[in-house]
Amino acid sequence: MVEKKYFNINEVARAIGISKQTLVRYEKKSIFPKPKRSPLNKWREYTLKDITALKRIMGRLE
Repeated sequence: MVEKKYFNINEVARAIGISKQTLVRYEKKSIFPKPKRSPLNKWREYTLKDITALKRIMGRLE
């Protein structure tokens, strides 16, 4: 089975327990670091490391 390399904003928001609008707002306010962007479509691309960091910031690291 191939491990997923990047996750989209919906998957990340669901994983950390917030809405995607809140995720974007926190990025704009520099509460969360801005993720890498896809060179093809400019969509946000999150890694497992990014998700772990966001959970740590939210105090939801299990």
